[in-house]
Amino acid sequence: MKRLLLLRHAKSAWPDGVEDHDRPLSDRGRRDAPRLGAYIAAAGLRPDFALVSSARRTQETWALVAPAFGGTCPFLTLPSIYEAEPATILAAIQDAPEESGTLLVIGHNPGFEALAALLAPQGDPDALARMKTKYPTAGLAVIECNSPRWADVTPGAGRLEAFVTPKTLP
Repeated sequence: MKRLLLLRHAKSAWPDGVEDHDRPLSDRGRRDAPRLGAYIAAAGLRPDFALVSSARRTQETWALVAPAFGGTCPFLTLPSIYEAEPATILAAIQDAPEESGTLLVIGHNPGFEALAALLAPQGDPDALARMKTKYPTAGLAVIECNSPRWADVTPGAGRLEAFVTPKTLP
């Protein structure tokens, strides 16, 4: 069984004259990202591999989350998942290294919200309700996939185990 962590980038800033791809994190985003990293580590959800969008805000989110994993998590920057449709993100997941049991993907909405709903239509009722209401910045969907291989992960094959946001953290 594989575990998928879909982390939407932390809150970004909107500086004048900066293209969307190059937007940095806001102060709030720089505070929230390490908190999510600490949660992931404390909950025993440490990834063994990460896929990260090429956008500046996702790269900064990764840089602030990764230290919680002790610097032992390899990652790949994927331009293809920047602002991508769910099918494109799913294709990237299906190409992830099979030796990885827990995969962290850091990307964007609306693709993440749609993909999480597509992959995990079942699961914890409270988590499902919160995820359907809003998938905010720094929102984390924890999905248990009923598959021994990433290549076999398909829509409906997962179960939402948790949906965590900065507001739900202590």
